[in-house]
Amino acid sequence: MKIAMLGTRGVPASYSGFETCVEELGSRLVERGHDVTVYCRSHHITYDQPTYRGMRLVKLPTVANKYLDTIVHSFISSLHALPRSYDISLYFIAGNSLVTWMPRLVGQKSLLNVDGLDWKREKWPPLAKRYIQFAERMSTVLPDAIITDSRVVQRYYEQAYGARSTYIAYGAELPRRAPGETLARFGLEPQRYVLFVGRLVPENCAHHLVEAWRMLDSDMKCVVVGDSAYAEDYKAELRELAGDDPRIVFTGYVFGEGYQELGSNAYAYVLTSGVGGTHPALVEEMAFGNCVVVHNTPENLETIGDAGLWYDGKAGASSLAPVLETLVSAPPLVEAYRQRAAQHAADVYSWDAVTDAYEALFWQVLDGGAG
Repeated sequence: MKIAMLGTRGVPASYSGFETCVEELGSRLVERGHDVTVYCRSHHITYDQPTYRGMRLVKLPTVANKYLDTIVHSFISSLHALPRSYDISLYFIAGNSLVTWMPRLVGQKSLLNVDGLDWKREKWPPLAKRYIQFAERMSTVLPDAIITDSRVVQRYYEQAYGARSTYIAYGAELPRRAPGETLARFGLEPQRYVLFVGRLVPENCAHHLVEAWRMLDSDMKCVVVGDSAYAEDYKAELRELAGDDPRIVFTGYVFGEGYQELGSNAYAYVLTSGVGGTHPALVEEMAFGNCVVVHNTPENLETIGDAGLWYDGKAGASSLAPVLETLVSAPPLVEAYRQRAAQHAADVYSWDAVTDAYEALFWQVLDGGAG
């Protein structure tokens, strides 16, 4: 089977969960004998080899603009893909739905992983939100099939559009790493810090954690991992909230082994995001065996099941602080939730199972089903 993967920044993964999904799914499909091509944005991917983990890489330019970057690259990639005789064109992000009809012109099957409800993100101005909502509606019409990584989002598409989607979870299998250079670089001790990982944008609500940590009387550290290219005001707000508190550490982006080291040695992980489907970082931190605390969105609660704790996102820091205070003072409780989280991730979020599900869907679509 010839498969094209479009709509992300590309691989090697160095930005978000979608890129990680492309890398982990694509490499496993290659191992199963499929021919996989990944379309990459040339200004994001600096890796200079033609293949990566068996996947063929096609680097194409785009408009490096917050609003046009993704859709322009997806359009250019779709044009490039037309004469390449792919069997399956797998797109990511609902905003790309408006180009998912293009592969169908030449008999290729087009699938779209819609992610969460992106129009809820505060970073988008009203016009962009309307576009994303329109693209969301078109995602139920233009591709041959749509994929949701959350049961909550799957129900939304059923209720809002009467659209059937295929639920496929996100995977998480990363090696645990001993304390090393990354912890030393940021002045951290194993099991003596609480971790946040995510883009520093308003809808990810990192300010809940920073504000809550300022309320605690603890010598543990609060480590905020992430950055954002288009949220300078929000990042400045976070640093102002942190003030001169030496317990709050901003690391910027950390990927690969450094990210794995931070996740492997945290005391607990806090997901403050208020939008989105299944958050990859949450699943990965559970796989590391971390005690997890989440903003109580339906999607986050679905992801953790009974293997984590939650706080009231509407109340923000005033609800999160007591949860953190309890955990900081109760290591046995943290250990119990560590074990629950690791087991839940192993049972539900396996990349091999994810690949099984995608592969089965591909064959189903090629046989004329799932439309």
